[in-house]
Amino acid sequence: MLKVAIVGGGLSGLATAFRLRRLRPDVSLVVLEGRDRAGGNIGTENHGGFVVETGPNGFLDRTPSVPLLCRDLGLADRLVAASEAARKNRFLFLNGKLTKMPGGPLGLLGSSLLSVRGKWKLFTEPWRKRRTGGPEESVADFVTRRAGREAAEIFADALVTGIHAGDPKLLSVAAAFPRLPLFEAEAGSIIKGFMRAAKRRRADAAARGEPPPGPMRMWSFREGLQTMTDALAAQLGDALQTSTRASTLTRTPESQWIIDAEDGRTWCADAVVLASPAPEQAALLSAIDESLAAEIAAIRYNRIAVVALGYRKTDCPVPADGFGYIAPQNTGRDVLGVQWCSTIYPNRAPEGCVLWRALCGGVNRAEVADWPDERLLRAVHDEMKLAMDVTGEPVFSRIVRWPAAIPQYMIGHLDRVARIESAAARFPGLFLAGNAYHGVAMGDCADRGEITAHAVDTFLNGLKR
Repeated sequence: MLKVAIVGGGLSGLATAFRLRRLRPDVSLVVLEGRDRAGGNIGTENHGGFVVETGPNGFLDRTPSVPLLCRDLGLADRLVAASEAARKNRFLFLNGKLTKMPGGPLGLLGSSLLSVRGKWKLFTEPWRKRRTGGPEESVADFVTRRAGREAAEIFADALVTGIHAGDPKLLSVAAAFPRLPLFEAEAGSIIKGFMRAAKRRRADAAARGEPPPGPMRMWSFREGLQTMTDALAAQLGDALQTSTRASTLTRTPESQWIIDAEDGRTWCADAVVLASPAPEQAALLSAIDESLAAEIAAIRYNRIAVVALGYRKTDCPVPADGFGYIAPQNTGRDVLGVQWCSTIYPNRAPEGCVLWRALCGGVNRAEVADWPDERLLRAVHDEMKLAMDVTGEPVFSRIVRWPAAIPQYMIGHLDRVARIESAAARFPGLFLAGNAYHGVAMGDCADRGEITAHAVDTFLNGLKR
């Protein structure tokens, strides 16, 4: 019987295993996860009615991969969409006050976020000459060139802060936001590109006989995101081995892969998928190919602290009517952003209370994530008093620290990934997955899980047993 081992039980590893088992039910499969539960950074905790997401807070339906995964797991009826207020109302915290993000061109005209010159630069973006060739651009350089310095300093910074908690001057636009340069290349403009993409979505829906799609929405489950990873884990049964940390990976002269775990157990496999964080992949590959391991180890991660606070509604005079707010990193604040969780989804806080979730740390303020609990809680509470006029102390708090939270796709990331994949291809049966390479969102992980499963299936079909 052919054997496959997957190292890493986060969404990427779980999705790969789930799709591979559907493609090849005849294969002997094992998934090794070092922590005591599967799911990676996805986790949900319920503390007396305060439902806290310890990692991602939801997924977008921009691509069908996660919705299809939910359907195939029988979870579609447990999905909940983010509220209309959360979809429409997002804010920036600038100059000591909350300012609503404009909802479109007309909203931008009346917004105080940009000067008249800044608005003109943004509105004339469709007529700006497209770039052909030249060195790789950062997110900041790309947006500055296309839409002006003010748009880059406000909107691009907020976008990067909210998704990557990274530095727009360091992140590669082609790696972190590939649709933006693609829009420029295909449509000559970011704005035109978005319009074309929306038109394509409508045409695709019509071709399938479906009604026109609405705006993209964010989704979760009634009980939280861990519902999905728990369901994936349940599908795997005994094939999932938690509290099992892989310590060494070797390749035999017969092209078999041997995985040794810290607890002394050993697995032999025809194919191995590394879906753990990049540093763990690098450590396992160091004895096989030092240069490959060094390339993977060079992928940087940031540090994030998730600080969940529960307040009495009577102590919160400012309505939290929306998704939350971002404090662009160039403002240097202790809090990167706040999600108004009990507004985004129903039943996230007990009656008479609200639940908010602050994100701290990131590339430029990494030290904040390491502050002692008391100092960190006080800093976040002080921000809530400043931004939201909170009058009372929190009735609930929970801190979750992620020392390696989000991989940072720096300038040169795509070239690095190409070198990594070229080097890995020299070892038949070795597959690299996870969010270190091709996207950090849940949809990206689910997409790559399916792609990896098909690649493993193709490889196994070529083996003779």
